[in-house]
Amino acid sequence: MDRAELEAFVAVAEELHFGRAAERLHRGQPTLSDTIRRLETNLGGRLFDRSSRRVSLTALGEALLPDARAALAHLRGFQQRGRSLVSGNHAHATLVVAHAEYTGYQLLLRCLPQLRARFPDVTIVPESMPTNAQITALHHETIGLGIGWATNDVTGVRATVLSTERFVALVPIAHPFAQYSELRASELSTTGLLTWPHQINSGLCDRLLAAFDIGGGNLHIIRTADNVQSIAAHVAAGTGIGIAVESALDYEPHGLRIIPLTGPSTTVNKVILTSIQPSATTTTLRDLLLRASRTSPAHRDSVEHPSNEFELVSSVAQNSAT
Repeated sequence: MDRAELEAFVAVAEELHFGRAAERLHRGQPTLSDTIRRLETNLGGRLFDRSSRRVSLTALGEALLPDARAALAHLRGFQQRGRSLVSGNHAHATLVVAHAEYTGYQLLLRCLPQLRARFPDVTIVPESMPTNAQITALHHETIGLGIGWATNDVTGVRATVLSTERFVALVPIAHPFAQYSELRASELSTTGLLTWPHQINSGLCDRLLAAFDIGGGNLHIIRTADNVQSIAAHVAAGTGIGIAVESALDYEPHGLRIIPLTGPSTTVNKVILTSIQPSATTTTLRDLLLRASRTSPAHRDSVEHPSNEFELVSSVAQNSAT
């Protein structure tokens, strides 16, 4: 198994489309398909179910995707470490900062320059990574800090609540719902919804499903997109109503309204994930993020900022996502 196979697997898993994955990797589609087949042969099982209309992950693919992302992060760390040693900078350190989709980038943009000023000898590497992959990478010590969503199936990882986010609906201004100040899950039961793929943020998907189950609604997802901008574009095109979390959008897209959902389980904790004993650099970044979050004008009035810190373990799993 080589790096090209891992990169191909992760790209197809995230795009769920061989053509887009090939463009992303700057490879031909036949070459990419051959690489995936070679990897599946080596593993002894299929990673994807393919049809003329869609590509989806198999159970094996779902299980291996976090490990593949962590392995790639480890390889990048190895490469950076090697280059540092070759250059003679033996003491040079690297901090990989992972962030899940829909967590928003504004806080990182505010905090990373401050971290850089305090630790000028540390190479800071931001990297997009789903929450489950962040947890695996923390266990393998290939990232130093992650920003993701509270989950209920991990041990040995410390989480600090960054904010409590509401789910929101993206609605065309001409839609009858555009006049609502809030929406309940039951009111969206007959509507086709657009949201994130399960493999990008499984914790968010599970939380959203719980909101609909408890609220007496039927979650009818007709399309998924791996970023909120794509969801907004489909909503503007009349495909359906989008679902996101409030901090994913720092402005209201033209022609759309952002309406918060109300009812049980319609909030989710955004968390900072670190090892149990984080480094000084990691601890500093965590504190900078917390301070920036609590003073952010965009969230001060609409988002709760709990001060409690907790370790995500199975015994407190249910509380960690409420």
